[in-house]
Amino acid sequence: MRFYLTLLLALGLSACASFGTPNTPTPTIPTATPQPPTPTPPPSVAMVNGEYITISEFEAELNRYKTAFPNIEDSQARQIVLDDLIAQYLLAQAAREENFEVTEADLQSRIDALGSPEAISQWQSAFGYDDASFRIILKRSIEAAWMRDKIIADVPNSIEQIHLRQILTYNEADAQLVLQNLNAGQDFDELAAIYDPITKGELGWVPQGYLLDAQADEAVFALQAGEISGIVSTEAGFHIFKAIERGEHELTPDALLTMQELALKNWLVEKRENSNIVLMQ
Repeated sequence: MRFYLTLLLALGLSACASFGTPNTPTPTIPTATPQPPTPTPPPSVAMVNGEYITISEFEAELNRYKTAFPNIEDSQARQIVLDDLIAQYLLAQAAREENFEVTEADLQSRIDALGSPEAISQWQSAFGYDDASFRIILKRSIEAAWMRDKIIADVPNSIEQIHLRQILTYNEADAQLVLQNLNAGQDFDELAAIYDPITKGELGWVPQGYLLDAQADEAVFALQAGEISGIVSTEAGFHIFKAIERGEHELTPDALLTMQELALKNWLVEKRENSNIVLMQ
């Protein structure tokens, strides 16, 4: 009925225009240019700053991950793979923003170095890739690796650290006794040697973020040279720390690796917070 009434109204207006004002031409209404259809997004598990992580890619990577770790729970594996793919997309996008480019020649050279065409074809078939999708993920992995290396290369070799010793006990009562003895004037190093005759509590130079426990890290870096902490409880036991020295010092290889991992982790956390990530699962 609504269409019928609208049609009658339109005819009525036409009649008025024809008979009421015979010398006035009917204005021509311009024809609107049709809009192109919006592309249908591919079936996806997530979108990262406008780029889709397709279900097919996710399932292929999940298959590869579960082949490597067959005993992992499915839900845990799915979360690990999704987080890793999101990280790869963020790193690759940042690499392109830095004007890093993977040419077709670079890509082909990398493919040639992976092995024979037969071996690559077998790998693709095993994990659900074809030539096109394989080239896409390989290109993105090269971009992501370049950005990762750039981030960790910015970590300096020498930063502020604390030369640290500790007394570690495995129950709180012992730790309380140690603290009482220290407050009574007993020498820290003598007590440390009693509880750890081999290392005498020596931890060496420690950068902030190196200690696995956040509470311990915070307590240590509240100390100045010569100061002793209170009791700090961690999964390893009950610690009392002493700062021997504090200042800029060269990182050990292990500490440098930890700082690089921390820099990458912090970069990804910040990037995720400032990116448009939509989960579609």
